Formats: sequence, C-alpha cells, structure tokens
Amino acid sequence: MARHFLAVLAVALALSQAASAKSWLDKRFNTDGTVRTGYDASGQEVVMLNLNQQSGAAGFNSKEQFLYGEFSIQMKLIPGNSAGTVSCFYLSSGDDNWRDEIDMEFMGNSSGHPVVLNTNVWANGDGKKEHQFDLWFDPAAAYHTYTIIWNPENILFKVDNLFIRSFKRFGGLAYPSSKPMRLHATLWDGSYWATEKGRIPINWSNAPFIVSYRNFYANACVSGGACHAGSGRWMNKQLDGAEWGTVKWADRSYMRYNYCDDGYRFPQGLPAECSRY
Repeated sequence: MARHFLAVLAVALALSQAASAKSWLDKRFNTDGTVRTGYDASGQEVVMLNLNQQSGAAGFNSKEQFLYGEFSIQMKLIPGNSAGTVSCFYLSSGDDNWRDEIDMEFMGNSSGHPVVLNTNVWANGDGKKEHQFDLWFDPAAAYHTYTIIWNPENILFKVDNLFIRSFKRFGGLAYPSSKPMRLHATLWDGSYWATEKGRIPINWSNAPFIVSYRNFYANACVSGGACHAGSGRWMNKQLDGAEWGTVKWADRSYMRYNYCDDGYRFPQGLPAECSRY
C-alpha cells in the first residue's frame, strides 16, 4: 500500500511541476482553432489538435522563423477511421506562390488500412517532389518520433530512428536555402485529396478527430540570429552507408508513390534531379 501511495505521489508531483512550468507551446508557438493541452503520466506536456465540422482546422505555428535546423516531435495520430483527415508537421516560408516548404503530412485512411506519410519539398513555389510511404506500424497506438533535418546540402526525413528519405541539393536546381521558415503542426479536412485521391471523404460522425503532440525539439538557426550550440551535428549531416540502407529499405518495402516514377505527371520529362540520384 505504501509503495502504491508513493508511486501515485510521484506522478502527482511530476504533473504539478510540469503544469507550473512555462509550456513549450506557449513559449514558442501561436495557436489556431481548437488546441488543448494536458500532461501525461510522466509529466510531459501533450498538445491536442481537435477537428470537427464546426471548429474547422487546428494548429500551432512557431513564433520564430528558422533558416536550417533539426526539428522533431512525437505524434499520436487519430485512431480508427481517419479517412479524409490530414495531420501535419512541416516548415513553410508562407503561403505565396514562391514559397519554400518541407512537409511531413499524414493522410488518414479507413480503419484497417495503412496511414500514408507524404513527404514533400517546395522551392520557389515548385513542389511535386512527393515520396509517399505506408507506415509500417499503427501510428495511433503509441507516440512515434518524426524528424526533419534541413541543412545547405540535403533535407532528411526520419521516422523514429530510421532515415526514410534524403532530398539532395544539386547545382542549378531550386533548393530551400534563403527563405526563413516557420514551423507548423496542423490538422485539417483534406477530403478532396487525402484518402485514395479523394475517393473517401471525412465521416463527420466519427468526430472529434484528435492528434496528440509531445516532446517537441528544435536545434536551429533563428532567422537573423545565431545558431544554437551543437548545430554542427545536423548542419553537416549526410547519410552514411547504413543510413542509406534504411532509405532503400523504406523505398523497397513501403513506398507508395515516387514522383520520379510518374511519367504521366511530367509529360515533358521527369524533373532533372531524378536522373542524379
């Protein structure tokens, strides 16, 4: 009994300490839509984005702008039928026609089918660089860590401890290198696009749809300011042989779509970088 009491007391103390601390959400982000916060049993702050037909999209957006960095967050996605929803973790310089953007977008699906992770890179308003993967685990059953590394030579996408994509910089081709970007996390209705090319829309009877975020991390260069200590670790990051092996494994086993294989989309010829990888 005493041991049980001490365990409960420890959890309560952790929650109290966490609640009294300045939250990473309030300190670093502005919010839109229905955004709620709480704490898990370990005392970590959990940010929950809530989507229903009345509330519309929800999200949080960084107060600072960044030029290169390593960004990661843990997410627990929508359980059950999430068709038509899109949950995002991404960087963007804005919403103009010349924006730069680096996307990790989770495209909801019907119960029992894989959630699709769409990765994409935009430079000077040119996107259409998608690699899409069926996730090899249930992303609603537990938290998983999603990471973007952006440096002058390549953009790396990572799921938990596995690198799944490298978008390399090639001379003469557009690459996000000069426009500061804000970090965003959003949940929205993507019925026109997200699930089987829009064939399956959101079923609002399943609402509210909730995505949970925790354990946000950023080591980045703030626009107009200095880079954080330890930036060399990601600023010079290139994949080694073993890490390229996990990229090839993801391509071989779980890739659903590669823009470099889509001749129908590019009738005038595939993008130039496709022949350089």
